[in-house]
Amino acid sequence: MNKINLYNIGLTERYAQEATMYGDNLFLARISIQHKDMYKVITEGGEINAKVSGKLGYSASASAEYPAVGDWVLVDRTDEKNGYAIIHYILTRKSCFERKAAGTGHERQIIAANIDTVFICMSLNKDYNLRRIERYLSIAWDSMAIPVIVLTKSDLCEDINDKLVEIESVAPGVDVVVTSCMNDGGYTDLLMYFDKGKTIAFIGSSGVGKSTLINRLMGEEVLATKEIRGDGKGRHTTTHRQLLMLPDGGVVIDTPGMRELQVLDADLTKSFNDIEKLAEGCYFRDCRHESEPGCAVRKAIEDGTLSAGRYENYKKLQREMVFEERKNTMTAARAQKQKMIDMIGSLETYKQLRKNIKKNKGNR
Repeated sequence: MNKINLYNIGLTERYAQEATMYGDNLFLARISIQHKDMYKVITEGGEINAKVSGKLGYSASASAEYPAVGDWVLVDRTDEKNGYAIIHYILTRKSCFERKAAGTGHERQIIAANIDTVFICMSLNKDYNLRRIERYLSIAWDSMAIPVIVLTKSDLCEDINDKLVEIESVAPGVDVVVTSCMNDGGYTDLLMYFDKGKTIAFIGSSGVGKSTLINRLMGEEVLATKEIRGDGKGRHTTTHRQLLMLPDGGVVIDTPGMRELQVLDADLTKSFNDIEKLAEGCYFRDCRHESEPGCAVRKAIEDGTLSAGRYENYKKLQREMVFEERKNTMTAARAQKQKMIDMIGSLETYKQLRKNIKKNKGNR
């Protein structure tokens, strides 16, 4: 069996150098699939099953600290002759596309790690949503990867030029590729982003055509595809994140459709640069852009040079980030409180200690 050249699937000298810090008895591998407690990793000997070591699992306090698809890790073997491989270490991530996990907590969910480019896929039917593009871009810029907007199903759209003008207004400088599954339109334009060692993640809602595009790149039907429903909404075909090696080098990461993309962190400076530049022209430095005199942002909305919907989305993302930051601070405070209770022995003793501290401060 021919060995796999790991440099073709994203290995760099930086990772190779970092790996030497952990000794000589471990091997480089890349996470290709994650199924709860079971993983598949690509080693120079091929793709094999793996599990995290007890030490790594014990030290991970959140799901984001476990291996994710795209991660470079160190394992104890390159084949399965003597059982599953054991993942001992995760190497430092150079980029990471993540979102808030479902639920009310502050848990991060890593969608893809160590990616060079994010293909933000959106179909030109009922799935098309300018505000969602802004949200995707904000998270993509924060991930440290380069975003590219990929518009699919162009054969279903009669006003493509109008859509492109709209997208240019919210994503200046971002590449936009228009594709169709009915012909080669746009597909060849995608090929310029692929090369040996490059990693591209496909992100978007269900049914936008991510799997169809990946199948074209792979040269065979490796991913299941389904027709969209009658209401224009997509059907889930991809059920887990998966890294695939392309025939000519490089890799793609396929991800399940996301109807909801909740924000933990986002780079609003890049994705809403026009609004932040306008804010610099406001009369008051701490202008809230509501009813203050000399507000450049409100003036731009009134003049029609700034979309009210775009500004409201900007404020919405800001509020989400502030809310998550506060919730994270509260969670940290609760954790510290619980730590004190555990040390002291009981909640009542903790309360009494707090009262004594306040009383002593009052007597000073």
